[in-house]
Amino acid sequence: MSACAPPHTQHPHPPHGPPPGGRRRFPVASADLSASVAVFLIALPLSLGIALATGAPLQAGLVAAAVGGLVAGRLGGCPLQVSGPAAGLTVVTADLIHRYGWRTTCGITVLAGLAQLGLGCLRVARGALAVSPAVVHGMLAGIGITIAVAQLHIVLGGTPDSSVLANLRALPAQLAHLQPAAVSMSVLTLALLLAWPRLPGRTGQVLRRVPAALVAVAGATGTAALTGLALPRVDLPSWRSHALAGLPEGPAPGLAAAVLTTTLVCSVQSLLGAVAVDKLVAARPGPVPRVGRSDLDRELLGQGAANMVSGALGGLPVAGVAVRSTANVKSGAVSRNSTMLHGVLVVVAALLMVPALEEIPLASLAALVMAVGIQMVSLHHIRTVTRHREVLVYAATTLGVVLLGVLQGVLLGIAVAVALALRRLTRTRITHEDKEGVHHVRIRGQLTFLAVPRLSRSLHLVPQGTHVVVELDGSFMDHAAYESLQDWRTSHTAHGGTAQLTGRRGGIRTAEPTLTAEPTTTTGPTPAAGQAPPTEPATPTGPPPPARCRCRPWTPWRNHRSCLPEAAAPASQDAAREAGGATGREAGRELARGIGSFQRNTAPLVRAELARLAREGQRPAQLFLTCADSRLVTSMITASGPGDLFVVRNVGNLVPAPGEEYGDDSVAAAVEYAVDVLKVRSITVCGHSGCGAMQALLTAEPGGAATPLGRWLRHGLPSLERLADERRARPRLAGRAPADAVEQLCLTNVVQQLEHLRAHAPVARALAAGELELHGMYFHVGEAQAYLLGRTGTVFADVRGDGSAAEELRSPV
Repeated sequence: MSACAPPHTQHPHPPHGPPPGGRRRFPVASADLSASVAVFLIALPLSLGIALATGAPLQAGLVAAAVGGLVAGRLGGCPLQVSGPAAGLTVVTADLIHRYGWRTTCGITVLAGLAQLGLGCLRVARGALAVSPAVVHGMLAGIGITIAVAQLHIVLGGTPDSSVLANLRALPAQLAHLQPAAVSMSVLTLALLLAWPRLPGRTGQVLRRVPAALVAVAGATGTAALTGLALPRVDLPSWRSHALAGLPEGPAPGLAAAVLTTTLVCSVQSLLGAVAVDKLVAARPGPVPRVGRSDLDRELLGQGAANMVSGALGGLPVAGVAVRSTANVKSGAVSRNSTMLHGVLVVVAALLMVPALEEIPLASLAALVMAVGIQMVSLHHIRTVTRHREVLVYAATTLGVVLLGVLQGVLLGIAVAVALALRRLTRTRITHEDKEGVHHVRIRGQLTFLAVPRLSRSLHLVPQGTHVVVELDGSFMDHAAYESLQDWRTSHTAHGGTAQLTGRRGGIRTAEPTLTAEPTTTTGPTPAAGQAPPTEPATPTGPPPPARCRCRPWTPWRNHRSCLPEAAAPASQDAAREAGGATGREAGRELARGIGSFQRNTAPLVRAELARLAREGQRPAQLFLTCADSRLVTSMITASGPGDLFVVRNVGNLVPAPGEEYGDDSVAAAVEYAVDVLKVRSITVCGHSGCGAMQALLTAEPGGAATPLGRWLRHGLPSLERLADERRARPRLAGRAPADAVEQLCLTNVVQQLEHLRAHAPVARALAAGELELHGMYFHVGEAQAYLLGRTGTVFADVRGDGSAAEELRSPV
């Protein structure tokens, strides 16, 4: 038996079938019911406030909230996203009403929904995510500023203008003619909005379950009713006089631009909201029913259908709303039923609660919407775009939206983003320096054909017969630059010189496949003191890469499983022994060739670093305990080199508990040496998919086999017991349930071995002193995806390509 051969198991039941305990008696879960109430309490005042901010009939906000819940909730591709009238659409809708009137605006909403349906059918939803985040956040910030400035006039007791500049110019006059009643209700609303989420103590924790927006509006409404203040209030005419959509009237180019703007803002906000909801669901602690990832194309179709229905019924444009979606997820919703129930509650309120709604002061709704607009200018987003050097794109988009309009501001932001990207792509800095007889040519930025003339001039300034180090500090080199470097290198070495190409921050991606095959030309980083040197490319198993791959195989070992074709299978034991000997000799030759390749290509690059390690001794920062499976290449999945990791490997990544029967001192000795002698700061236990040891544990008979492997696998029995204990929360991957029982045991085993580690005396002492951290990791071989165990000890979250994960998942377990 292979120690970690991939198992072949069947799912015990279909992944989307009913739960093992049979179907529930009630189709709506209690969590969905409570979540729908929480979302409804937030949506009701916000829908009225957004309708007020746009200048639309107030019923239009309720229509959009109901349609967003029922239609988008039922048809959309993100089950937990709540749709309705969104603050991000306020400026667009207000401008359309000012230009074309309300009924034409409803017609434009219908056409925008039709355009969304077309885009969803074309399956281009993922393309919307290609828009720079700086443009999206700048657009929302510009809309937020416009909303806040306009609503400030209503807060002060006046009437806003349609232009931001006009509102700013009119502000001094408005301050000179304050309406005390409106100002007092606005101040009370804002005070409750700010204070309610910060109520202290256990009582405050209970009270905070009521949404702050509802408390603020209800408090202002009650105060205005008790004091008898005379100020404008909500006016909801009879539904019989409610205006429905009309045929769009106006110049065709203007109407087309209006449809395009509405489609763009609705689609981008909804799709980005769906992605954000996926992240919230994945980070939700504790065992929860499986909620699939969003289908963005279906979400676009659902939003399009909702906009068509909302526009036809005289409602505002519909989009995914971040505030309501966040409340839905945090309230424990498990299906789209919560979103749809919230829509039903809005319908009931619109029909039965009209007298209560008409007591709400307009100043209170304006203060609520103004607070939402201010929150859209996020300091976190500003810090993020500043860190990524995209603050110019953010500022251009924000100013464009405020001064020119949403569509014009977005187009301006995209233009600035493209110009900035082209500048970064074409900007290459080349310097030449002579240090103690060694010439250093440093190339910073992307190396394309545009930089070849300057590169050629700099390289030809290097005297013949000298030693040259060319440092490539970029991520891409095109064919023209590659040929220029290669031609110069050949000429320089032919005249007695030496040339070394290095990448200070890792390998350079090139348009020339041979660069990835020869470490002497692509070169990884030159090791400096304390840095990890480049490592020999790892060896994958399985068939060769498809023809479309533009890189060479990592090593000639890639076909080692197919040395003998099935058609040539030996017909006798003698033939089998002869074939086995031939295969063994071939593997030996491959081993010798691999060693020769190391000595020829890699050893010259790492010799200085290994000599330093030989002099100074090893000082790894981490103990990495993982399985002996040949598919797990630790240096590859951790991007580490010599001296970085102290690695312990065994069958099943097991850590025998101290004092256990059939104990094994080899792992305990390695742990003691790593913690007490090497003073590692971190220990990681890494499991993997398709682990044969876990498969053997699941299928083994009680008592186990009396072989070394059988006795060793007894150290994994606590993991089996933990899996069978229904009182313990089962570990899971963020965003999906385990594929089968083997994967569930692999995840459980990582958590159990971390418990065994804590029982070892050296680990316990170091943890108590705050000198050590423990981490759990799971590597899915088939997906080449690493997962880190979060602080809750139950959720493994995937690590993104930039090395980031959710904040709560970067902490030690």
